[in-house]
Amino acid sequence: MIFLVVIAFILIASVTIYQYSEQNKDYHAERMERKEEQIKQSIDLTLQKTTYPVTTENLPHIFKDEIYEIAIVQNINFNIYDLEGQLLKSSRPKFEVDSISKCLEAEILNRLGTSPSKRIVEQKMAAGFKYQASYTFITDNKFKPIGILNLPYFEDNSFNDKELKEILLRLTGAYLLLLLIAIALSYFMSKFITRSLQTISDRLNQTDITKRNEKIFIKNPSEEIGKLITSYNQMIDELEISAAKLAKGEREQAWREMAKQVAHEIKNPLTPMRLSVQNFERRFDPNDPDILQKVSEYSKTLIQQIDTMSSIASAFSNFAQMPAQQNETLDVVKIVKLAVDIFNENYIEFSSNDKEVITVLDRTQLIRVVTNLVKNATQAVTMEAAPRVLVTVFKEEGWVCIRVADNGVGISEEMKDRIFEPKFTTKTSGMGLGLGMVKNIVETYKGSIQFESHPDSGTVFTVRFPIEFK
Repeated sequence: MIFLVVIAFILIASVTIYQYSEQNKDYHAERMERKEEQIKQSIDLTLQKTTYPVTTENLPHIFKDEIYEIAIVQNINFNIYDLEGQLLKSSRPKFEVDSISKCLEAEILNRLGTSPSKRIVEQKMAAGFKYQASYTFITDNKFKPIGILNLPYFEDNSFNDKELKEILLRLTGAYLLLLLIAIALSYFMSKFITRSLQTISDRLNQTDITKRNEKIFIKNPSEEIGKLITSYNQMIDELEISAAKLAKGEREQAWREMAKQVAHEIKNPLTPMRLSVQNFERRFDPNDPDILQKVSEYSKTLIQQIDTMSSIASAFSNFAQMPAQQNETLDVVKIVKLAVDIFNENYIEFSSNDKEVITVLDRTQLIRVVTNLVKNATQAVTMEAAPRVLVTVFKEEGWVCIRVADNGVGISEEMKDRIFEPKFTTKTSGMGLGLGMVKNIVETYKGSIQFESHPDSGTVFTVRFPIEFK
């Protein structure tokens, strides 16, 4: 619409300028002919009244004074030449000393020829101005050519130019208003036309295979938009089916991998238990004076392996089936400090800039998150000469943040992408379920967990919970 308005303005302005130009040409051509005809009538009237014989030689005498009267009456100057092109008389006194104009050019004489009705018009230049000059014969009462009438005509376009300028200004104002209206209409029409497309675009941007996606419903859509909406809704149905199949396959694969890991971890303590039993059976002697001590050592070995199996089962149970949330309003600073106080290591420090940060969380799960992160940090600094673990609680734009930093061995680049995998661990013992469980708890509360780590420089884990979570 804006383009059409601009093009229309350019075309109308061009046509207007062209029309004025052509109108000026026609006006001046008609005016020149009219003036020429009036002067010829005055000349003919003078020739009828004169007492001189009407010949070429007598033209200067016949129009000695009359030429000025005619010029004044008609309000235009003119010149009279003989048939050879020599100047005989001019209504301008200065014309007689103008050597250039005393004789007509041969080309003009040739073009006039001898026909009494012949008339030619030429474009001339004088003092930097363009003007038209017409040439026609002066005839006697028998229509015999006796001289040449030259009429210089200077066009005065100042009035028409001023009028054209005013019209173009008005036209510009009108089209400027029309352009503003077109811009406004274009904006609202485009908004109306593309509203359905915007809805579809927003839904496409929100489409996520990991969650349930809503279908699009628009009242009275156009045929093209209706087809697009139908295709999108069909895609959503197919996507849900594919997502369900994919999730099921991933769950089955995850549990298969988990089962292999559990079986492997359980076999590790079973092997020494079996060897211990076999060894004890071969060497058992009731009469041995140290039999009680040996039985005690044997029992301790079995209890240690049983405890190991029990911890494996507990870790797997905690990850596989998280307890139901018991949300309550609590002070995060207080609970985190309580969780840190469980550890006896003197290099663990706690700090918080806020005396309290109130939000809604599950106390047990919050403690579990903190203890897992601190436990990992203490295990990372075991080889350090000056170990240090710093736990910090602070607020950040609607979030409560828990940061656990250590100066331990850090995490290598190849392990960073797998650190939250349920069965992944960098330790020689354990199931590797701790960080996976922490991530599960944090995401349940629509929070996030991130970490920064450099080998031999330590690791910083940052957990964020929304303060207003309900």
